[in-house]
Amino acid sequence: MLAYLIRRLFAVLIMVLVVLLATFTVFYMLPKWAGQDIAVLFAGKATGVEQIEGIRTKLGLDQPLFVQFWDFVKGIPMGRDYANGSDVTHCPAPCFGYSFVTEKPVWDTLKEAMPVTAALAAGACVLWLAAGVAAGVVSALKRGSFWDRAAMIGALGGVSLPVFFTGMVAMGLFVHNLGWIHIEDGLNTDDSIGVWFETLLLPWIVLALLNAAMYARLTRATMLDVLGEDYIRTARAKGLKERAVISRHALRSAMTPILTVFGLDLGALLGGAVLTESTFNLPGLGLAAVQAISSHDLPVILGVTLLAALAIALANLAVDLLYAVIDPRVRLG
Repeated sequence: MLAYLIRRLFAVLIMVLVVLLATFTVFYMLPKWAGQDIAVLFAGKATGVEQIEGIRTKLGLDQPLFVQFWDFVKGIPMGRDYANGSDVTHCPAPCFGYSFVTEKPVWDTLKEAMPVTAALAAGACVLWLAAGVAAGVVSALKRGSFWDRAAMIGALGGVSLPVFFTGMVAMGLFVHNLGWIHIEDGLNTDDSIGVWFETLLLPWIVLALLNAAMYARLTRATMLDVLGEDYIRTARAKGLKERAVISRHALRSAMTPILTVFGLDLGALLGGAVLTESTFNLPGLGLAAVQAISSHDLPVILGVTLLAALAIALANLAVDLLYAVIDPRVRLG
């Protein structure tokens, strides 16, 4: 297991480096291809020529692209100095550069946004996993019944409705009309747990509604396949209670593909739920990415992209390790 973990961590490192190279090249070459100067984007069009040249030197934009890339990669674990003669600015590790808009370290922006995105992802994934798997299992056990048809129609409706539509309807109904839920305009670590819970409750439900529908359909299809296997019939022939057959044998085998999809969804959500955070005005990574895109803030866009890639890689690593816990056949392999 230790050797497998080391190999997987090495694969994660390689993947992150490849993503880093691709995103760095795209974000720093596209403006040049479009006829834009990154130094002008940082300083503004009203800045003089000498000041722009100084900024270009300080940011290292006058260096070859591979030198810029190496300086950026090295700055993440070790920090970096941006220098133009005696004008030196130190960016402490982890250094992702400075925002073109706020001129503060990108890591500070990411650090402020990460708790909101992490809380949103944690609450939503618990809701959608519990509701989706439970609905899928019951639908598979009661195949062809009224509950099965009702659950699958509800799942189809949940998959079909986009987050921004469901979110706006939910806010109009429960926040503005009925007044049952109060949503704070922004969240920070100084707010109480009650404020965080009340503000995130509606986004949790809306986000879970979409994903629970997909997980219900996936669980139902997987459970129907598993319930027809020989070892399920053998377990029943031995006289095991139906609850033990479903929980110990059928559901554990059916969880393998569900975990695979869950790892992808959770990793993508940790990288920023763009539509959900934009709809509910939650200051997470998704909203930070949208604001950075609209203001051409390349370092922040690059930082969010790298953080999302790392989240997806680590989530899939955790899922690979959970396979051995859920399915004994993986351990035997």
